[in-house]
This record gives sequence, structure tokens and C-alpha cells, in this order.
Amino acid sequence: MCAVLGMAIGAHAQKAQLQIGYGGYTQMDATDMHDYGSVNNAWGAVTAGVNFKVAPSFYLGATYTFSSTSYKHSDDANAYYHVFMLNGRYDYYRNRIVTLYGHLGIGVDITHMADDDWSKNKAYFAFQASPLGAEVGLSRVTSIFGELGFGAQGLLQVGFRFNL
Repeated sequence: MCAVLGMAIGAHAQKAQLQIGYGGYTQMDATDMHDYGSVNNAWGAVTAGVNFKVAPSFYLGATYTFSSTSYKHSDDANAYYHVFMLNGRYDYYRNRIVTLYGHLGIGVDITHMADDDWSKNKAYFAFQASPLGAEVGLSRVTSIFGELGFGAQGLLQVGFRFNL
């Protein structure tokens, strides 16, 4: 029983993928997701996530994205964006090194706005639509990726993926 369970977990683990990436000019910058006055542009967004291969060309997964910005009217006022999304990815071209894919994610952005002794949380709809993504395998375990699209993870997102 333990051997069968171990083989099943090992086989399933090879189909999982961890990722970490950085994206610039996010949905939070482009839309009014701060509700407390004018903000400076955010520095971008850092995303971490896990994807599971559920079919030969299809992945499902979850990501967490963090970004922040400051308000123009006060040096002490900030907005912190915490984005949780469910993601789908479809590989539409693949060879031994390069994979081209499309990525769609939907979820929630919880914005925490704070100024001195005042703070407020507000939830917004978050999404990521990236019709053009490319992943280049560096080894059997690691790859780099880049995506063009729009949403909470940025217009251009780049990063690393690790196959488990």
C-alpha cells in the first residue's frame, strides 16, 4: 500500500510546476483600485504560484501576487495589493525547447489602504489575460517564461518555473 501511494505521489508531483515572476504596469495601476485619492505608479508586481498539468496541453493552478504604491498627498499613505487568482493555461505550440501558450486567471484583489492612524480594506475583481506566453526550457527542472497581456500580474511578466 505504501509503495503504491509513494509511486502515485511521485508520478503526480512530476506534473506540478512552481513559478515566480515579476510584471510591470498592473491592473491596479491602470484602474481605480485604491479608492483614497491619487497614487504614484506601483513598482510592479511579484507573483508566486503553482500549476498542475491536468491534460497534455492544459494546466490549472493558483497564484498570489503582491504589489504596493504610495499616495501622492502623503508620504505615510500607502496601498498594498494582495491578489489571489485561479489560473488556466493552454499550450498551443510546443517543441523540445519552446512552448507557446495562452494564460487566463480570475480572482480577487484585496487592497489594504493605510495612512498614519487610518486604514481600510477593499476587495476588487482581479484578472489576468495573456494571449501570448512563451516558456523556454533551460533543463528538465527549470525554465524561463515571458507573457504579454493585461491584468493584475502586469502587461509584461517574466520569471522562472520549476518542474517538480
